[in-house]
Amino acid sequence: MIKLQNPYAEFPGYSCFACSPTNPSGLHMEFFKDGDEIVATWEASEDYQGFHDMLHGGIQATMMDEIASWVVFLQLDTAGVTYELSTRFRKPVYISKGLVTVRASLTRHEKRIAEIEARLYDGADLLCAESVAKYFVMPRDKAVNEFHFPGKEAFLKQT
Repeated sequence: MIKLQNPYAEFPGYSCFACSPTNPSGLHMEFFKDGDEIVATWEASEDYQGFHDMLHGGIQATMMDEIASWVVFLQLDTAGVTYELSTRFRKPVYISKGLVTVRASLTRHEKRIAEIEARLYDGADLLCAESVAKYFVMPRDKAVNEFHFPGKEAFLKQT
């Protein structure tokens, strides 16, 4: 797996709840490229629980939505915005089981719509939730000029 860089981390005013390393209440997600998949692992804490020891479903959906955007960055070399997210919760994610893993891949891309499948696993590697995210994909010039997209190479730079 290749660790991905977050080129937005130094951008003034950047405070993404899911992936900014400096958002004090954020998830601080980090991403890896594993073949055609993007992967994230994340250590849940009690701050993000719904019911006792269970990861809140909204946090799970957020993680799957966020990783889908990184699929757009890396696989389509542009930016996009979510226009639909369908999530199915299969099993509870127990925080006490350890690292949560999210995996996502591009399943379809037609014109300006990309469909990404994301799967969320608990610390015992049990599939707990899955999402299909549909993204409206920006033309490259709009992604660069309005979304400050730096190009997929910026995510792959090794430091």
